[in-house]
Amino acid sequence: MPGQISNRPNRISMRFNTLEDWLDWQSTLHPKEIELGLDRVQKVWQSLATSSLNCKVITVAGTNGKGSCVAFLDTILRSASYRTGCYTSPHLVRYNERIVIDGEPASDAQICQAFEDVDQARGDIPLTYFEFGTLAALHLFSSANLDVAVLEVGLGGRLDAVNIIDPDVALISTVDIDHTDWLGSTREAIAVEKAGIMRKGKPVIYAGLDMPATIPSAAETVGARLLVAGVDYSWRTLEQGWDWLHKEHPRHSLPLPNMRGRFQLQNASAALMALECLRLDLPLDQRAVRYGLQEAKLAGRYQVVGRDPVVVLDVAHNPQAATALAENLGDMFCHGKSVAVFSMLADKQIAEVVKILSPRIDQWNLYPITAARAAPLPQLEAALQSEGIEPARTARFNDITSAYTAAKESAGADGRVVVFGSFYSVGDVMRLL
Repeated sequence: MPGQISNRPNRISMRFNTLEDWLDWQSTLHPKEIELGLDRVQKVWQSLATSSLNCKVITVAGTNGKGSCVAFLDTILRSASYRTGCYTSPHLVRYNERIVIDGEPASDAQICQAFEDVDQARGDIPLTYFEFGTLAALHLFSSANLDVAVLEVGLGGRLDAVNIIDPDVALISTVDIDHTDWLGSTREAIAVEKAGIMRKGKPVIYAGLDMPATIPSAAETVGARLLVAGVDYSWRTLEQGWDWLHKEHPRHSLPLPNMRGRFQLQNASAALMALECLRLDLPLDQRAVRYGLQEAKLAGRYQVVGRDPVVVLDVAHNPQAATALAENLGDMFCHGKSVAVFSMLADKQIAEVVKILSPRIDQWNLYPITAARAAPLPQLEAALQSEGIEPARTARFNDITSAYTAAKESAGADGRVVVFGSFYSVGDVMRLL
């Protein structure tokens, strides 16, 4: 069976028998939630029996848009009957969402066996929760007979665990201010970290239209072949679809993606450029491209669910993503009141996100995320007050259920509920739904 891994003889029985127990233990294994660096992960990967990926690899980094690019790559490739493995993070509802083989999330049993193999291979090397998951995903992919592995960077790029694998194509979706404690406080500094996924002689796509100067300089230093949106490829909308423009192999009369949002053509175009770089090894006919564009889905990215009121789910948690959400809400007709179900992590730019979305939100329902880095209610309230939002427009709740229920009542049949600020917030509501 694809993705199965043989038991290792060192231990009579598995350390844990359930995925939940494995994940609870991993969260205590390393003293830090995030520890950037590749040495420990590289040593464990080399100790695993299957420490190689015998397939093409596309690595995707970026501040926003990574998940959408991965979704387009996956559905287009699978539409052409290629076997894919996708590793993404974080998950919204189930951990299994992170490791997907040929369109299906890995089972609890597969992941537990992979965790057991990683645990035995690591010896006394401490691993973070994310590093454990990355190694387990790569281990599963190595035995899954893949044509392509699509790997999403968790944080940054240069020192992220995913970067132990050399990609055939690198893709950087966007660069903006986020994770400043680890990546730097300027777009130029953050771009250097994301440029760490570049490899000598390999193509790297930059999908944004406002490229930091450190991206081309990093590509030149590494010797990577940089392909830039608006220069090496572009797109144009038509009355009934769009064209992907490339000097050698353009694609015309494509259907608009089913994923909502202004930026999805930018993400889809970058995915097509990445696939163009692999066209000799992985040829794609127009049918596969068209079908894949329409089939791509990604939960929690301007996802519209329900009626009376409409509910919008968006994981926007930094200024760039908040700007995109505000633009999309502006494009969406709403006859009634817009009510936010809102919470964020304490280390994010809460006031800036509030400032960007405040013209689109009539009422703010606040609640604390259940997470170690969650912003407490007083911090959320202070951010709203700093942006001039009157207390009358704010309500506080102790849990997601009460915040969401009250938001639906306040919005009424003609209004909308907008859930945003964190993957945790969207995941919480998805569980309720």
